[in-house]
Amino acid sequence: MARGSDAAAVAAIYAPVVRDTAISFEYRPPSVQKMRRRLLETLERYPFLVLETDGKLAGFAYATAHRKREAYRWAVEVSVFVGAAHRRSGAGRALYAALLEALRLQGFTQAFAVITIPNPPSVAFHEGMGFRRVASFSGVGYKRGRWRDTGWWLLLLRRPPARPAPPRPFPIIAGAAGFLRALEVAAAPLRSRAPARPPCRSPRGASRPRP
Repeated sequence: MARGSDAAAVAAIYAPVVRDTAISFEYRPPSVQKMRRRLLETLERYPFLVLETDGKLAGFAYATAHRKREAYRWAVEVSVFVGAAHRRSGAGRALYAALLEALRLQGFTQAFAVITIPNPPSVAFHEGMGFRRVASFSGVGYKRGRWRDTGWWLLLLRRPPARPAPPRPFPIIAGAAGFLRALEVAAAPLRSRAPARPPCRSPRGASRPRP
C-alpha cells in the first residue's frame, strides 16, 4: 500500500507520461504535493498500491470512482504506471493482479480501463488480464497537437448480486488475510524471474503487513 512519503517517486514515474505522451490527458505533471493529496484521498476508499524492487519504486496502480452518482458506486476505473526501466518485467501484471483482487474483496463488481488509442501494448496487456473492449470515443481529447481517441475496456470482477451491500473502504480490507495472500501471489512471478535479487515487495506490504 502506498504512503504519503511515496508521492515523490510516484510523481517521478507519472511525469513523463503526462509530459511526453497522450496516454494521460493531463497537460502538466502534478507536483509532489498534489500527488500526495491524490494518493491519500484515494486511499480513504480505494486501493493505491506500489511495487518496490531493490528499495526503489518500480510502479504503481490505483482505482477511482467510475462516476459520482450513487448507483455507480460498485464500478471503478483502474490505472497502472510502471517506470521505464521496469516495463515488460511483469511489474504491471503484478500490480494489477493485487489491485483487482483488492477490489473484489471490497465488493466492487466492474473495473473499467480507459486507453488512448492506438496503443497496442496497453490493449494487449489489458486483454491479457481479462478485460474486453466495450466502447470507443473518437476525437474526445486534444493533446500534443492532435485530437485523440479513447477506448474503454471492462473487467467483470464478480457476478453482480441481486441486493449488493455497499463496497467496503479499502482500509478495512488492507490488513485482511485474503488481501495479504493476494499480495504474495502477485509478487511470486517477480521473485521467480530474479532469484538472485532481493525479494520484490509487490505491492508494499506483501512480505509483512504494515501496522
